[in-house]
Formats: sequence, C-alpha cells, structure tokens
Amino acid sequence: MAGADPAAGARAGGLFGSLKRLVATLVDIGHTRLQLLANEIHEERLRIQQLWLLAILGVFFFALGVLLCTLFVILLFWDSNRLLAVGGFAGLYLAIGIVFAVVVRNRTTRGSRLFEASLSELKKDGARLSS
Repeated sequence: MAGADPAAGARAGGLFGSLKRLVATLVDIGHTRLQLLANEIHEERLRIQQLWLLAILGVFFFALGVLLCTLFVILLFWDSNRLLAVGGFAGLYLAIGIVFAVVVRNRTTRGSRLFEASLSELKKDGARLSS
C-alpha cells in the first residue's frame, strides 16, 4: 500500500475533511486575533500605569517648586506689596488650572487607539473570506 494514489487519499476525506480543515483554520484565526487583542489590552494597561506614575511624580515636584517659588516672592515683597503678590499668584494659578482643564477635556473627547490593530485585522479577514 506504500504506492497508493495520493489523490485517492484526498478524495477519501471528501466534504467532511474539507469542512474539518475549514473549521480548524477559522479556530486558528480566532485564536490569533484573541492573542492580538490580549496583547493590545496588556500594552495599553502598562502605558496607562506608566503615564499615571509619571504624572503623579511630575505634579508633586512641580507643585513643590511652585509653592517654594511663591513663598519666595511673597517674602520678597512682604514689606511693600504682599497683597499684590498673593493676588497675582492666585490669578496666575487659576489661569493655569483653567488651561489644564481645557487640555484634559480636549484629550478626553479624542478617540482612543485601543483595539485599532485587532479591528484592522478583523476587517482584512472579513475581506479575504468574502472574496
């Protein structure tokens, strides 16, 4: 039987064999897409954690520097214009706070790139299967 016709083996599987291979292929494609999705979620989580850590450290040290600078200027003008110095810094900090609030609002209204690669691959898969 070593010299059996390979075409006869292919015909033996027939329709059931083709369906079985199709299902196996679809399962493999689904598995690959789920792995890609899981990787994207993991990367996004790490990126957000790093951003939060950097933001917290940056805000802490910036606030400390601003506080010390403000204290320095108020003490410098203590005898002549202390109320003007305090009021000027209060207005400056309020203006900066408003600018940051506007920037944060604008960035939150922009769309996220989360799942972009997965959606792109799924569109390609759909186009390949429909053609």
